[in-house]
Amino acid sequence: MTGVGPPSRGTANPDDARTVLVIEDEQKIRDIVRDALCEPTDRWFDAGTGADGLALAIAERPDLIVLDLGLPDLDGLEVCRQLRAITTVPIVVLSARHTERDKVALLDAGADDYVTKPFGPHELQARVRAQLRRARMPAGPSDDQPLVIGELVVDIHRRTVTRGDSSVHLTPTEWSLLIALATNPGRTLTHEQLFDAVWGKSYGQPQQYLRVYITHLRKKIEVEPYAPKFIVTEPGVGYRFEVDR
Repeated sequence: MTGVGPPSRGTANPDDARTVLVIEDEQKIRDIVRDALCEPTDRWFDAGTGADGLALAIAERPDLIVLDLGLPDLDGLEVCRQLRAITTVPIVVLSARHTERDKVALLDAGADDYVTKPFGPHELQARVRAQLRRARMPAGPSDDQPLVIGELVVDIHRRTVTRGDSSVHLTPTEWSLLIALATNPGRTLTHEQLFDAVWGKSYGQPQQYLRVYITHLRKKIEVEPYAPKFIVTEPGVGYRFEVDR
């Protein structure tokens, strides 16, 4: 374990303190991350290996984890899987891997977002802010509390969707797809993850199935289906339900 940082600024309410764990073997990158995140966070822990990072995640219970995939002792994807098994906090991955296959793999392993190297400090700060903000939101619509985003209201208990004053009729498949997305606000779900959540089987071509149903769903819930605000495409990877619009 390479270091612990004190609070970067005073926090009026200790319960509002936000702790970040950075798992990265390069000191230069850790310094860049620390500088970028000094404002949106209050406490800082860092580790230079996957094993130390896992130990700190258990001991310190951070509010967010920044994880580099190129670690000296463990494969970063395996660290991501082990982290996801012990915590539900957001995981933002730093990676020099740019392919869609790599992005899908890390999202399947449990990551919430990824930033490709080289990255700008402002981009990292914005993504961390977004994940911290979303982590403090309700996980999604519940049986008791509808999800309300602007004029869109999703009510699981009544199995209804309204947009403004209009009721939106969804097919069973469209409803299942919307719930899978809306109960994971702000998180990119891969084609396979959505396919399994809605159909529960591993046959066919997920991208082809999803493209058709996403198009139909957007036409029903989006004001401008071809410039969607709610269901956002991650090209080649999957879809994300946006709530910060």
